[in-house]
Amino acid sequence: MLNFQIVPTKQDLREAAAIERRRRNEEQRKCRIFNVRNRVIGVDIEALDDQIKEKRRLAEEERRRQLAFDQQRARDDQIAILTDRQIQEEKKKLSQEINTFRQYYQRPQDRREFDIYDPDALKKEIPARIQDDDPRCGVSSAQKFEGEDLVKPERRRLQSEQQRSWLQQQMRERRRAEEERRRAEDAYQAAMVARDLRACQLDRIEQDCRRRLQQTTEEFNQALAAEQEALRRMQARQDAEDAQAEQYNHLTSDMLTENPECAESALGAPHVVTMAYRGMSEEQRAAIRQEQRRQAQAKKFEEEAEKRRQAEWDALAVNIAKAMELKQRELDRKQREISRMIMEENKQLEEGQKAQHEYFEKVVDTNVPGPAFFEMFGTTSR
Repeated sequence: MLNFQIVPTKQDLREAAAIERRRRNEEQRKCRIFNVRNRVIGVDIEALDDQIKEKRRLAEEERRRQLAFDQQRARDDQIAILTDRQIQEEKKKLSQEINTFRQYYQRPQDRREFDIYDPDALKKEIPARIQDDDPRCGVSSAQKFEGEDLVKPERRRLQSEQQRSWLQQQMRERRRAEEERRRAEDAYQAAMVARDLRACQLDRIEQDCRRRLQQTTEEFNQALAAEQEALRRMQARQDAEDAQAEQYNHLTSDMLTENPECAESALGAPHVVTMAYRGMSEEQRAAIRQEQRRQAQAKKFEEEAEKRRQAEWDALAVNIAKAMELKQRELDRKQREISRMIMEENKQLEEGQKAQHEYFEKVVDTNVPGPAFFEMFGTTSR
């Protein structure tokens, strides 16, 4: 028994999803319509809003899924086109390789049975016997007999010449090897002698360099010691002179003499050098007291102006409060008027509803339906 496996396509999956979505919507619609509480009392607005949001969300998901399916289909189509193009190129390349192989390796003249239908077979045939060692001439070929060697004298002559040339070549090689060995020994002896002479020469040069280096080092050390002694004496004399100059500078400095000019700063009159400052003069003290009196007078004027501004702000706040109170009273009066109008309108609506209710009870709702009427409903949501 054959077992075939059916693979659903994308169209089948989309149709199945649409059918399942319609079935689910139908079940939800039945639940909403057959719910007596919602049908009699009213509709749940929040539930309807949730359903609208859910429907929109499902529609958005369906749109995104459809867009993804379209993009995937476009990619699959592109891949299929590229794959088909690649297969065609591979087929073309394979055909070219087959033709090339046939052209170079499957030629008619390379076939095993080509000699049967070769048009130039007679032209290509060779004589029955070309030379003495022709492999085609066997025992029963009747083409070669004892003593009928065609190149025997020439062969013997060539063999003799070859032996003679071999002996001469060996003699030449032996003489050449002997000469090379002798030249190598001479070169080795000369190299040994040159190496010994060079070693002696380098030893003498090294001894001379060491002697000169030692002499130069001794002379440099003596000069360096004399220079250090002169520097020490010069430094001692310089230190003594610096000490005397420092003592004189301390005795004549502005700090010990308390010079007031040294407290003046390069930035101007308000600034002073704190480390050399020795107090203010009488003119500076008088200027400070005058500035303090001026600042006190200015502060007094500012306080009076601030008091006047505060009084003005207080008066303005009182006027604003009175205006707001009047405005609030006007708003309360209008609100009471609106409430009275609403009450009268509600009374009119109540009377109209009572009249409509009495009309329905006495005129419209006189025919009461029986059980057969209600059995016609509730079978479907449509």
